[in-house]
Amino acid sequence: MNLIDLINRAENPQPWTEGEKIPWNEPGFSKRMLEEHLSQKHDAASRRFDIIDKQVAWIHDAVLSGRQTKILDLGCGPGLYTRRFAKLGHECTGIDFSPASIDYAVKNACSNNLTINYIFRDLRSADFGEGYGLVMLIFGEFNTFRPGEARLILTKANHALAKGGTLLLEPHTYAAVRSIGKQSSTWYSSKGGLFFDKPHLYLTEYFWDEQHNAATERYFIIDPAIGEVMPYAESMQAYTDEQYQGLLEECGFEKVTFFPSLTGDIQPYSIELMAVVAKKSDKG
Repeated sequence: MNLIDLINRAENPQPWTEGEKIPWNEPGFSKRMLEEHLSQKHDAASRRFDIIDKQVAWIHDAVLSGRQTKILDLGCGPGLYTRRFAKLGHECTGIDFSPASIDYAVKNACSNNLTINYIFRDLRSADFGEGYGLVMLIFGEFNTFRPGEARLILTKANHALAKGGTLLLEPHTYAAVRSIGKQSSTWYSSKGGLFFDKPHLYLTEYFWDEQHNAATERYFIIDPAIGEVMPYAESMQAYTDEQYQGLLEECGFEKVTFFPSLTGDIQPYSIELMAVVAKKSDKG
C-alpha cells in the first residue's frame, strides 16, 4: 500500500472486511507483543502479575470451589494463568497462535518443572480435546471473532467440557465496544513500536457500525524511509447481556451468571470487561 492508496481508502469500512485481527502470529510482531505481555508497567497486553494472582485465586476458590480439575485456556498467551493453575494442582492445556508466546510458555513450564500442554493453533481450527472441568476465554478475546466464529468456539468449548463443566468468559461490555468505535482518529510518530521496529508514523481510525453493532479499528503504519504504508484492521462484536445469555444457551450452556470482573467484584482496571460463568448441562 502507498500514500495514494491511503488517501483513497474507504471512508467507512465494513466490519472484518479489511482484516481479521492484528498480526498476532507474525514472528516479529509476536516477539514484540510478548514483551508487552510480560511488562509490569501496564495492563494493556496482559495484566500485571499481582492482578493475575488475585484473578486465579478467585477462579480457583469461587468458580471451581477449590477443587482441582482439567483446565483449557483458550488464547493462553505466554501461559501466565495456566502456570499458576498448574501450581495449584490443575491439569492445564493452553492454545494460542502467537509463536513467541507459546515458545515462552513451553520454556517457562519446563524451567519450573510444570507439566502443561501448549498448542500452537488458531482457536477457530484447533481441536480442543475433551473432558475439561473448566474452559476459559478471557481478556476480551471473545469479541474479536465474527459472530459465526464465536458460536463455533462456544460450541467446541461445550463439547470439550465434561458433564457439569464450567465455561468462563471475560468479554467486553456492549458500552465498551461501542465506545471503542466512537473514538476520534489519532496519529503519532514513533521510533519503534509494536507494529514496526523502525521509526514510523502511526495512524489509527475508529468506526462504529450501528447496523451490526460492531467496532472497527484501522491502523496505518507509515515507513517514512520508503513511503510504504502497512495497513492493519480488526473488528469487535458488541453484545448486550441478554445477547450473551442467549448465545450461551443456544450453544448448550445453562445457569449463566454475570460478575463485574475476574475477581467477582468491581475493579478499576477491568471496567470495560465482565466475567460470565456458565455450566454445561448434566444432560450434555
